[in-house]
Amino acid sequence: MIQVFAASRYAQRFLARALVALGALAASAQANAPLDVRIALVIGNSAYSGSAALSNPANDAKAMSAQLRKLGFQVLELRDGSRSQMAEAIDDVRKRLQGKSGVGMLYYAGHGVQIDWRNYMVPVDARPRSQTEVVAQAVDVDAVINAFKQAGNRVNILVLDACRNNPFEGTASVKGLAQIDAIPGTFLAYATAPGNVADDGEGSNGLYTTYLLQELAKPTTRIEDVFKRVRLQVRKKSNGSQIPWESTSLEEDFVFNDDRGPGETLALARPPKPKPAELDQKFLREKAEWDRIKTSQNPDDFYAFLQAYPSSAISEAAQSRLDQLSKPQIAATPVQGRQSIQRDVRLGDEIEYVYHDYLTKLETRRETLRVTSIKDGVVELNNGEQILTIYGGLVRNEIGSEFDPPLQSLPADDFQIGKRWVSRSQQTVPPDSPGCAVKQGGWSRT
Repeated sequence: MIQVFAASRYAQRFLARALVALGALAASAQANAPLDVRIALVIGNSAYSGSAALSNPANDAKAMSAQLRKLGFQVLELRDGSRSQMAEAIDDVRKRLQGKSGVGMLYYAGHGVQIDWRNYMVPVDARPRSQTEVVAQAVDVDAVINAFKQAGNRVNILVLDACRNNPFEGTASVKGLAQIDAIPGTFLAYATAPGNVADDGEGSNGLYTTYLLQELAKPTTRIEDVFKRVRLQVRKKSNGSQIPWESTSLEEDFVFNDDRGPGETLALARPPKPKPAELDQKFLREKAEWDRIKTSQNPDDFYAFLQAYPSSAISEAAQSRLDQLSKPQIAATPVQGRQSIQRDVRLGDEIEYVYHDYLTKLETRRETLRVTSIKDGVVELNNGEQILTIYGGLVRNEIGSEFDPPLQSLPADDFQIGKRWVSRSQQTVPPDSPGCAVKQGGWSRT
């Protein structure tokens, strides 16, 4: 059911008078910001033929639809959809979102396969016997991305709980799903890392969706933190055999549940900015908890910390410590044809930084740092000039300043050979001239 909230007569009269007082200037449109249009396409395919049938996706879709409606989404729900029904639903979502600068979301649970690094959602009427037939009978995830792009959405969210074992022998190049390069303003979430497979779950919902439903109900949580918490819980429950994965090109903050009243649910989902004093107190609480557990040998202490403070400045240090303690039980097997998403740092690897002035775009300096030592999860650059954790956290810089917890100076979620990144910081660049520095980095191996 779609609910539309109307302003009270009093509010309407007040707004009308305000417009008259302002001479009906164009600026009045800014004073009455449009409601945030949120539309989700939820698909759950369970009723596949024979041994391909799945227990949970239809249940997952039903539960997800109910939860998203509580969060202000208009939901188009499709359970056990055929190819034509799925294509029609995608087009319907595009039309509803067209030109509204809204939030478009896809949640898909069911079978998914990848062919030549493209991901396909498998309808229940598909009977593919070859890769060519998969392309003809399944629905390309890119069709949804293109629909969102054509609609001109402000935010796109794709959640794919579709990384189950492929039941159609000989129809996929490798198991699991492939990494997607999405358009700007998009958040992608997979039930497990690209190239791996996910558990269908033991209860009425899949393992991944069970925890996602729990986290969506929590108020005022950024989308990134929602999925971090899901990842931690799934990883722990599966003893490391299933590790969810996300990729984002979002350019603004987004929260599913802003904890407003029913009449405000559709208001723009931007979390309130905390005051400096509140940030200071928050960090002191996080630091006190970190100091209490940082020498612990119990992985549960670090799980609990990351659940409580997923976006903390200390979270990467906690994640690094958790990985060290959990290493014996986490043995995800790389899939043939896919690069393992593990930290792979070797002696001789180089990081190159290029600094530009944000205003003039002029290059101000560049530097190259070489890995000269690796020991116990600590990486030394240029014979100790800088010291990093294996996740890119800065422990000591070139002037001898030490950071406890480590300062996250590199993108921990994407800290790999061949990757490049851009960061921005307030500095004096060039010397004696206030400006904002744009720092471009890249990790290379010869």
